[in-house]
Amino acid sequence: MIYRDFGTSGFKASAIGMGTYYDMRWIFKTYAGIYSNKKTKINAIKTGLENGINLIDTAEFYHTEGIVSEAVKNFKRDEIFISTKVLPTHLSPKSLERALKRSLKNLNMDYVDLYIIHFPNYAIDLKKTLKKMEELTEAGLIRNIGVSNFSFKLIKYTVENLKKYNLCAVQLNYNILHRNVENNILDYLKKNNIALMAYFPIAHGKTARNKNLEEKFNYIRSKIGDVPSTSIALSYLTSISDNVFPIPRASNPEHVMQNIKYADIKLNDELIKYIQNNF
Repeated sequence: MIYRDFGTSGFKASAIGMGTYYDMRWIFKTYAGIYSNKKTKINAIKTGLENGINLIDTAEFYHTEGIVSEAVKNFKRDEIFISTKVLPTHLSPKSLERALKRSLKNLNMDYVDLYIIHFPNYAIDLKKTLKKMEELTEAGLIRNIGVSNFSFKLIKYTVENLKKYNLCAVQLNYNILHRNVENNILDYLKKNNIALMAYFPIAHGKTARNKNLEEKFNYIRSKIGDVPSTSIALSYLTSISDNVFPIPRASNPEHVMQNIKYADIKLNDELIKYIQNNF
């Protein structure tokens, strides 16, 4: 497993993390107290931790903070980097603090390594939200600040309006089939030492199911060996820049082990350009 500096956090994170967004059906079922395949999901996260992954992402919206809490309880807390996200409806200062404390209770933790604004809310003054996040960082409840699903303009606005702490990470939809991030955001984040957490890194499984892509993946396999298409998709992200951390969903121990098995693959410039020109 490759380990890299995660933004300005001072933490060496595994190049590939674990996401815990399962699907909307899972979320709706949890309102009725139904947690489908809970043990399998917990075991998937444990499998990752036991085999070198130390980066886990969750969110209050996902209803998986309790799953993460159960999975990590027998591991050393300071050896794991855990991020969670706050809903856009909870971005006023008072709501934000309440939401954070609920998340910490769900996680059974005293602090979260990274607290992320899940989506922007243009009805709430972002400056006030960021000020409150800095206060909660000062209080020790948050170690690092992040944002998700922000435009380039809004990312820069965030950087400019954090006064005491740096923007540590940005979470965006990024994969070989969706590379808008590469237009300008990726370079900006790298220049400013901001980690990019890539969600949907295998494009909702399209990299494995799309037969039209198979010939292209076969060309890459002819250069690097018999590697699954999903692992090639992940290796593109970890190869293009050392500040990119894909967070594929951890719901099945076998899939997590496959991600780990091929985590050290690094694509050369020729293959990176091939993907950019052909996918």
